[in-house]
This record gives sequence, structure tokens and C-alpha cells, in this order.
Amino acid sequence: NSLKILQCYFWHISGLHWDPSYDVGSNSASKCASSGGRPTPNAGRFGDYSCDSPWTLINSTLSAMRGILPDPDFIIWTGDITPHVPDEQLGVEPVLMCFIWVYSAMGNHDYHPKNQMPPEKNNIYEQTANLWHGWLHAASKETFKIGGYYTEKLLYQTGFRVVVLNTNLYYDQNKLTENIKDPADQFSWPLFCLTQVYIIGHVPPGFFEKKRDKAWFRKEFNKRYIDLIQKYSAVIQGQFFGHHHTDSFRMFYSSKGIFNSATNSPWFTRFYSCCFVFLKDIITYYMNLTYSNVVHERWEKAYRLTEAFRVPDASPTSMHRVMERISSDKCYLQKYYEFNSVNYDLTECHADCRVDHVCAMREVDFEAYEKCVVKEGGSFNAPVLFTLLLSLMLSLLCLN
Repeated sequence: NSLKILQCYFWHISGLHWDPSYDVGSNSASKCASSGGRPTPNAGRFGDYSCDSPWTLINSTLSAMRGILPDPDFIIWTGDITPHVPDEQLGVEPVLMCFIWVYSAMGNHDYHPKNQMPPEKNNIYEQTANLWHGWLHAASKETFKIGGYYTEKLLYQTGFRVVVLNTNLYYDQNKLTENIKDPADQFSWPLFCLTQVYIIGHVPPGFFEKKRDKAWFRKEFNKRYIDLIQKYSAVIQGQFFGHHHTDSFRMFYSSKGIFNSATNSPWFTRFYSCCFVFLKDIITYYMNLTYSNVVHERWEKAYRLTEAFRVPDASPTSMHRVMERISSDKCYLQKYYEFNSVNYDLTECHADCRVDHVCAMREVDFEAYEKCVVKEGGSFNAPVLFTLLLSLMLSLLCLN
């Protein structure tokens, strides 16, 4: 049976972190609560690098999206809209008042207290489901109220669904799920048996590329997630996460080769072109706060994936090629490294930096990541837990 090819465009938003306290006209040294008391002498209309987002920046983001792509097929939002402030400065009501209505995943800051998302019914899940009642069907509301996850048909696209996972349940900072094998029965959820799906979540599997050996999931949850993705790889068309505040991607391999890839959105927004078989392209936009605060509001294209890395599309095979070019070519490595922070960090990506980024992209599995760090010439700080018995093999060669 042939699969009908449908063209689509969609936005990916993540990490808005709205700080309602931001006040550029304040007489205090710090213009926002999220700076942690640090002075913000360069604060302007659209914010400051030490602060979370003022509403003017969020509104500018939405206006830029409307100007660049006014009629997307859909929007995904991978969580975190509340600011980085201590729990005592927030509460249930401030968390709930911040939500927007799209295909939304909850972030670790979208709960009070932050990070501690329970694997059972609770007031915030209940009220959030009520806020999103116009977007959630009855079955979605039930699973959301139990564990903060749901699935919905993709609007106007027959045969495709968005699967919204609550990966905060697997976060290593979540004490409530530490000794539970399957929090909220999410791993047991029969979500992939029906159709082609796009997965969205907040906290991603694997390792953070900017800090060696920093994993987000607990080890047992990371393994179960990889097993799940491998089992249903034939129907999973893409995975989209947030949390990092960086622009990166992850490869998923099996002994037979590549079977999937996942992307992490930078802090704010990017848009995708896709055929409903694979992603066609990824375009990232950004605002230079220094320029926009002093001169005028300006959003710019950071890069287009196919142009920057000379690949035909954003399919798993092409993303493997991108990863190999980053791994083997210093020019591509540096280009990727600058894109990773949306041109904020323009320092050289040295040898250790290369190991951290390449191994985080290449290996999502804990033991495979450990072996990659050693193989690529880095030092592994954590104790070796046990020897990896089965190695993951790359079956595709890097193509020019």
C-alpha cells in the first residue's frame, strides 16, 4: 500500500518562560524576578539576557511567526511557560494562568512545585485539561487528568496523530516517580497501534550536549523509552522536545541502522516543512536582543538546515549525514556549535566540546554514550556501571 504524500508546514515553540514581573521602567537594579537578583543594566523593551521573557518579546515572537508563516498546518509547543523563579514565588494559579492552546506538552516548570509532576490525578492536571477542553476529546481528557499525556488527530491530515507525552515523569529531578516502574502507565499506553504519529514532549531522552554525562531521564526510564521508540519506529515520523534551550538533535540507531531522529528546539521558535513521510526542512529564527532593544525590533533567520549542511531534507538518513559531517569536519562542527546557541556563543568548539556534542547527538543510550566518550578521546567522569554487551552499529556511510 502506498502512503499518500501530503505537504505541510508547522511551527515548534518551546521555553517561552514568561516573567510577568519584568519591568523595564523599574528603578531597581534588577528589572525582573527571574534574574535571581543579578543587575540588568542593559534591559530594554524586549528583555535582557539575564531575565526570562517579558510579554513584549512573546508578543513579538507571535507577530514574527504570523509574518513569516501566517497559516501553518499546526503548531506544537513543548512546554515551559513559567519563569525560572523559586517555588515560593509561584503557586498553582500563576502556573495555570500562563498556558496557551496548541498541541501542547507540559514542561517541568508548568507544575507547582516545579519538577514534581505526579503520576496520578491532581488539581493542576484537572484544571489544565479544563483550560484545553476545546482542543481535547473525551479520551484525551481522561489520560491527561491521570498522567498529563494524550493523543489527538492531526487537524486536516488524515491518518496522522500527535502523541503528547509527559516526559517530566521520567525526569531525574522528579522525586515522585523515583521508585515507580511505569509512572501513570504511560509506557503501557497503546498509543502507536493505529496510525502514523509525531511525538512531542518536554524533557528529552539522552544527554545534554553542553555538560558531559548530564542525562535528563533516570537510567531505567531512558532504556524503556528507547525500546518503545525502536518497537514502533515504523509509525513514528518524528520526535520534538524542549527543555535544553539549545538547538540540537538526537539520532536513534538499531543493529540494522538508523530508525529515527529527534530534535530539540532552541529558545523560542522554528518552523518545519514536511511531507508526511519525513521532515523536508528545518528553519530557525531568532531575535538579537541587544540590537532590538537599542535600534528596532528585528527577527532574523538563523539558518535553513538543508542549506547549512548540504542535505536534501531533514529525514533520519540526512540527519545522520549532518551528524557525521559535524563529527569529521571542523568547519561544520563550528557552524553547528554557533547554531546550537542561536549565535550567542561564538567561541571555538575545542576537542572536548566536540566529544560532548557528537556523543550526545549520536548515542541516546547510557552505555553507548559512555563508550562514545571514551572512543572519541574524552574522559568519562561517572563510574562505569557495567560493560555494554551489544554495541549499536551504524549501517549507513556518510555520503558527500
